[in-house]
Amino acid sequence: MAEYEGVLLGMGNPLLDISAVVDEGFLTKYDIKLNNAILAEDKHLPMYEEMSSKYTVEYIAGGATQNSIRVAQWMLQIPGATSYMGCVGKDKYGEEMAKNSKSAGVNVHYYEDETAPTGTCAVCVVGGERSLIANLSAANCYKSEHLKRPENWALVEKAKYIYIAGFFLTVSPESIQLVAEHAAATNKVFTMNLSAPFICEFFKDVQEKALPYVDYVFGNETEARTFSKVHGWETDNVEEIAIKISQLPKASGTHKRITVITQGADPVVVAQDGKVTTYPVIYLPKEKLVDTNGAGDAFVGGFLSQLVLEKPIEECVRAGCYASNVIIQRSGCTYPEKPEFK
Repeated sequence: MAEYEGVLLGMGNPLLDISAVVDEGFLTKYDIKLNNAILAEDKHLPMYEEMSSKYTVEYIAGGATQNSIRVAQWMLQIPGATSYMGCVGKDKYGEEMAKNSKSAGVNVHYYEDETAPTGTCAVCVVGGERSLIANLSAANCYKSEHLKRPENWALVEKAKYIYIAGFFLTVSPESIQLVAEHAAATNKVFTMNLSAPFICEFFKDVQEKALPYVDYVFGNETEARTFSKVHGWETDNVEEIAIKISQLPKASGTHKRITVITQGADPVVVAQDGKVTTYPVIYLPKEKLVDTNGAGDAFVGGFLSQLVLEKPIEECVRAGCYASNVIIQRSGCTYPEKPEFK
């Protein structure tokens, strides 16, 4: 399996998820909407403490890209197939996360920031639906200098597939650009995620700069509709939006762009060559749903696990649906020891 060593590289914001089932009152108090992902403002900062004291919390290694990479690693069951970079603080949370990821088989190269604590993400769960409030802290301090160090750039050179969630656009667009240009120049597959409505709205410029390099664009229906609105497309139709995204200009002609949009319990939309194919997801009765945190990340992880094995798109989608189905029946982005995916 040596040919798969380091085949998939992820870069993003490593965050420790502080996950709890909360109540409607808590959401109202902190002005939080379900099925959303935002960056913490000053008004949100007391909530982390309140969650820990008032509810039963779980601490789980998280951050969108890291989740996807861990799931891909779990699906592949090939030690060292994946690697990951991001910034943590020099503290117990950072150590915990490194331990967590390494035991999951991911080759992590964290940049340790001396000045800020490891980033955290409050995961507020109500009725199985989740809302994410990220306090990036150290994750916000990632520098492209770290990426350029020989031992880290070696991970970029080794990888054949690269995945970065859109959240990283708020931290180090320079790092994204370096990796994106490298991928285009060396015929590698570069993949990104729309990640959240606020990324499409408030980080439109850096997102647009990265998009020409992106061979696979992932997202969910809410993000797709926000993207459409921001670009003045005047359509709410997810299939139309997916086609339009796939037809945006590309920096290299080696790979055509494919758009993959998930819609919760509704079919997955895949757009390529001006056509759309939809794939049903695995049905899950409501009483089996534990929490949707990490569902999208798990879908991407499952998808990428088959993509790096050069499987056809329908297999990639099937693996994505399998992985997200497993994750939503558990708390946080966690999974059993071995996948049962055939």
